[in-house]
Amino acid sequence: MNKLEDLVSAAKLNDLLHKKEEEKAKNTVLWALAIIGAVAAVAAIAYGVYRFFTPDYLEDFEDDFDDDFDDDFFEDEDDDFAE
Repeated sequence: MNKLEDLVSAAKLNDLLHKKEEEKAKNTVLWALAIIGAVAAVAAIAYGVYRFFTPDYLEDFEDDFDDDFDDDFFEDEDDDFAE
């Protein structure tokens, strides 16, 4: 009967060890995902701050572009063909 009890206790001990190993693996994956999420959050915040503080040069370009090409230029061409 003693050997049977030893076998049962060894099986219980083996189950406990495997559970701790599984929990350790789960914790490792959880930590890795938490670190990746934190890095992604910091990157998103940095990008948002960058976009907020950089000036929009396209607006200036569009204003200059509209000034250079006035509608009078195209109206003059139409008058030449009418003659």
